[in-house]
Amino acid sequence: MDTHPIENLMKSTMESLTDMIDVNTVIGEAIETRDGSCIIPISKVSFGFASGGSEFGCGKVTHDETRYPFGGGSGAGVTVKPVAFLVLKNDSIRLLPVDQNNTYDKIVDTVPQVIDIIKDFCKKFKGDDKIEINVQKEVEKQVHKEVKKEVEKEVEKEVHKDLEKE
Repeated sequence: MDTHPIENLMKSTMESLTDMIDVNTVIGEAIETRDGSCIIPISKVSFGFASGGSEFGCGKVTHDETRYPFGGGSGAGVTVKPVAFLVLKNDSIRLLPVDQNNTYDKIVDTVPQVIDIIKDFCKKFKGDDKIEINVQKEVEKQVHKEVKKEVEKEVEKEVHKDLEKE
């Protein structure tokens, strides 16, 4: 007995998926640096798969004829997201997560906002010779304010963790 056309569609799609992804996609190939360190990327792989079909009737079917005209389609998608890097150096092994929310990252993320604040500040006083703009002090104030917020958040998280342990 012949296989149904939808089976062929699904088989073809699944074979294409296995051709696209292999073990080196999840655990990437090792990258050796000049200082002798070895960095191995680790990724999260997600798959999506859909398949469907329809048979269309075409009048009377005889006993010899068991198939109706068929129409179908299938598709698949793959996303690869880096999750971490495994760093091997001398006798140490470290796992560096990509999505780590630390204070330094947040400070770097706020730099564009600080620059916008400075631009707005400069626009307000443009053309006024009597007012001296000290951009460095403004930047220091804004960065200090952002760092203070982030440190307070981190301290608050730690306090909540300690309270939950008790």
